[in-house]
Amino acid sequence: MKVQNVTVLGCTGSIGVSTLDIIRRHPDCYQAFALCAHSQLDKLFEQCLEFRPRFAVLRDVQLAGRLAERCRQAGLDTEVRHGVEALVELSSLPEVDSVMAAIVGAAGLEPTLAAARAGKKVMLANKEVLVMAGELFMQAVREHGATLLPVDSEHNAIFQSLPADFARGLAACGVRKIFLTASGGPFRNTPLSELCEVTPEAACAHPNWVMGRKISVDSATMMNKGLEVIEAHWLFAAPPEMIQVVVHPQSVMHSAVQYVDGSVLAQLGNPDMRTPIAYAMAYPERIDAGVESLDLFKIARLDFSAPDFARFRCLQLAYDVLCEGGTASAILNAANEVAVAAFLERQLPFLGIAQLNEAVLTALPAGPEGSLGDVLAADAEARRVAGQMIRERRFA
Repeated sequence: MKVQNVTVLGCTGSIGVSTLDIIRRHPDCYQAFALCAHSQLDKLFEQCLEFRPRFAVLRDVQLAGRLAERCRQAGLDTEVRHGVEALVELSSLPEVDSVMAAIVGAAGLEPTLAAARAGKKVMLANKEVLVMAGELFMQAVREHGATLLPVDSEHNAIFQSLPADFARGLAACGVRKIFLTASGGPFRNTPLSELCEVTPEAACAHPNWVMGRKISVDSATMMNKGLEVIEAHWLFAAPPEMIQVVVHPQSVMHSAVQYVDGSVLAQLGNPDMRTPIAYAMAYPERIDAGVESLDLFKIARLDFSAPDFARFRCLQLAYDVLCEGGTASAILNAANEVAVAAFLERQLPFLGIAQLNEAVLTALPAGPEGSLGDVLAADAEARRVAGQMIRERRFA
């Protein structure tokens, strides 16, 4: 296997760290070409010391300057860049073979789209790319011959459970339904009367997965699963009625596909993101991910139930915007990012997240997703309106 040059967008987050662990285990197959982070200077410098990338990127110019000086003093040849323009460039350089798109939120849209337009192998862990600009992104993948591999454990499981030629149409392949599993988060059994008292610490304490704070809160509201419904729609050309969310608290069956002959094909494994990351990096082959094999006797049982849409209002909102189309999903995503940030800063109650999302959707009509500019304009306006509503304390 030729050594692949990998650009890691979001290298200091949980997905990025797991990606580097796979590179560490297989240095004969992968090279960290560019490591890109938001602001974690110390962590990025440690990664530069170990992996010696050709480039490193931080969003802030002053932080980048400090990193460049530390790299120089350490004798590293790593060139330090800063800003979105650097992310875009290092996702599309000719030397880059694959891009791990793991920047959380809307910030990952432009570099990931650039990677697709450059025909790269895109390992997609940033669901907001498809939520905000699914039509534009999938068009770029098709037109420029990019290889798109989903890294979210659920979509990776669906990808593994579908036939190789699923792009010709799910119905033509005999697919009846996609089962998108969800843990239900930390509050699936919490009395509704107690949800108004939920703290950021409780919302971030996911029972099965170790994740960042934003995605942990999204899991607690099931917005994360709603975004994944939208993502599944674009990845697999699946209509909303074909995508069924299933609450599965053990997080062992990562998702499944039901066929017209009655068969259900599923992918199971321990809840460790290195499994789907390694699958995407080595596709179509498989490599050791450092993950312990699933012990079925230890698991003993698997539980499944339907989601409570009254409890998880954000999930219903995601289905609603998917049916509406246009920039509606970009508006929802932007409002939710503002809402979650406000909740984490104790400016908004837990139940206020869904309330704010719905209020912004009501206030802003969706427009067509004609261009990246349309998407970014809808995103900016939704953030402005959401911020104004928080300042007016409508959901205190």
